[in-house]
Amino acid sequence: MGTHMRHRLTFDCAGATLAASVDLADGRTGLLIVSGGNEILAGAHRGMASLAADIAASGYPVFRFDRRGIGDSGGKNGGYRSSGPDIAAAINAFRTACPALTQIVAFGNCDAASALVLHQSSVGADQLILANPWLLDDDDGDSGADAGHDADQATAAALPPASAIRARYIAKLKNPREWVRLLSGGVNLRKLARGLSAARADPQPNDAATALAVAMNSVSQPVTILIAQRDRTAQAFIEQWLRPEFADSRARIPVHHVNSASHSFADAMARRWLIDHITAVLQSADQAHADTLRR
Repeated sequence: MGTHMRHRLTFDCAGATLAASVDLADGRTGLLIVSGGNEILAGAHRGMASLAADIAASGYPVFRFDRRGIGDSGGKNGGYRSSGPDIAAAINAFRTACPALTQIVAFGNCDAASALVLHQSSVGADQLILANPWLLDDDDGDSGADAGHDADQATAAALPPASAIRARYIAKLKNPREWVRLLSGGVNLRKLARGLSAARADPQPNDAATALAVAMNSVSQPVTILIAQRDRTAQAFIEQWLRPEFADSRARIPVHHVNSASHSFADAMARRWLIDHITAVLQSADQAHADTLRR
């Protein structure tokens, strides 16, 4: 394994100056980390900085950046849907900072994963790693806050996906204590009825899911999907993933699951699992490139 050093740098994107960090290493396959939401390049509790250090210590250079309007970067924040130019400029800056690179694997969590798919034709990554992809419409999280929504609608908007609710109720039915609670009046029947109704519901496609299905079905690069199976964003993705719109993608894209509720893979077990899977993809990319050169 090679040694690595971390450097701060800046690069241009559509006239704005973007802040970035590169962890140098000897490998010729590099990892680009794309931050989700409005998270800065260090990540929540410096999680992405720590991930970069671990991957670079294994011999692979890592590049992180703040997109326009985030952290130390200039310009206007247009959200993940308009971040294609930011990602493409980051890849160019990565290649400039590490001229020995032969290929770049891009990793994104949450809406960063969705951004990588939506903009895959223009960003120039050789492989994609998508963690807990975001498949909700942008305003879904506020859907219960409008004056026209009553308390029941607000509660329904906050419910987890139907598959998660079904799994929870199945577990409760197997627990004798839950039957005692029900028979003794210790269960809120109105809340129970809402939950059972949600558990029966089939997932409906929304604009974000439809757009991602179209884009993902046309992805030409190798893709790996990583799922924290008790994370609500991941559960919402899996419900949509099983719909017919994603059939072509399901046939060729591997999905790996870890038993964690952490959206950012923050617990120790999920963290190790994430590092191992990212490293495995980088190693596979290395091997594939070497095989191509030998032909």
